[in-house]
Amino acid sequence: MTVFVPPPELLTSPRGRDITKRSRTAARVDAVPERADVVLVGGGLAALNLAATLWHAGVGEIVIVDREGRLGGRFFRRADTLRQRTLRSPYEHHPGAEGHRDCELLDFARLNWASLTSVERREVRMAQAGHRALVPLDIFEAYVDHVVDAHDLAERLWQGDVLEVLPGADEVVVRTTRGDITASSAVLCTGEERAAWPGALPDRTQYWDEPTSPAETTVVVGAGLSGAHLVADDLANGAQVHWVLRKQNEHYQCADQNASFFRAEGRSRFHDTTWEERLELMSRHRIASVMFEFRPTLQKAEAEGRLTVHRGAEVTGLRTGGVVLADGSTVSGDRAVLALGTRPNVGSELLTADVVGLRDGWPDLDEATLAYRAAPRVHAIGAAACMVLGPAARNIDGHRIGVSRVAGSVLAQVAAGETERSHA
Repeated sequence: MTVFVPPPELLTSPRGRDITKRSRTAARVDAVPERADVVLVGGGLAALNLAATLWHAGVGEIVIVDREGRLGGRFFRRADTLRQRTLRSPYEHHPGAEGHRDCELLDFARLNWASLTSVERREVRMAQAGHRALVPLDIFEAYVDHVVDAHDLAERLWQGDVLEVLPGADEVVVRTTRGDITASSAVLCTGEERAAWPGALPDRTQYWDEPTSPAETTVVVGAGLSGAHLVADDLANGAQVHWVLRKQNEHYQCADQNASFFRAEGRSRFHDTTWEERLELMSRHRIASVMFEFRPTLQKAEAEGRLTVHRGAEVTGLRTGGVVLADGSTVSGDRAVLALGTRPNVGSELLTADVVGLRDGWPDLDEATLAYRAAPRVHAIGAAACMVLGPAARNIDGHRIGVSRVAGSVLAQVAAGETERSHA
């Protein structure tokens, strides 16, 4: 049997090429407008998708409030922290407005052909032929800036914190550190927060999205992509690495869930189920995994003794620079990094409990509009919509599916608000 393993050099694409040095307009720091058509809470890649779509629909009064002050900012900050060089999602999964003839990611890469390495050019040819192909992160970063420029979104972006979302029958009030905004609709594009250890971290122990310094011996906890990036980077820097996995084996696959959920028939399979069946599908198909491209490097390092993989090792405690396992043994190093995954932000910090309507940790969303059933003018997009759209909701391609449901509802609410104001 022949098994295709993509070459590991795909993971070493350059960073910081001239293409990423585009002029980037800073987010606004003045007071937000008192009134808007729609407020997007959070400026991640899902917000970029939705804002571009609303721009095409002619919605002019869009306000985006983001803590980091950059569309996609938290994603790129985390990627920089991990020294990530390649996007896991392929060329066909990219932010932008569905159904419009904008410049797409593959087009953008071809326009910047001279900046690509020979390996990256081969990936573009693979994508043109309809195969999975990985995207250099700096090409993706420059493309995001292009989408922001093309849809005039920088003028609609404010840096600040959202404090509270107060839904009403006819309007929504969004309270921010830049002032309060009254709008026809609000959309929570708040993404995911890192999963935390229940308790304080000891010395020389940190989380995956915090910058690390070189160390001779490191301990990495977590079987997902973030953990693999940390392991590979430490190995490249000459460290002796311990990789601690709760499962018996690391899991390699292209996407972080079953690829069928990216397709219409997969989403239909998820939709035509009971709530309990959806929970089971989420637990079975939303598992920690590592891109195939890591496998040759990690297996070679393990064979050479530079990497020790502790499989089936449940962490029950932490110690300075290391961890304590269920069998009482310890794994120690100069530092330990916890890559425990992420948790969807479902709106609990911004909305009252009766509006969120939590059930098994998931919000109560209308399946047609992704609005909170108890507050039809407030919507959620991204990871919070997983129990409606399936596990792909948290990925770039799933964002586009979510936007298709949210945008129609938002446009109707904006139009109704304009009619009411014109009659007032």
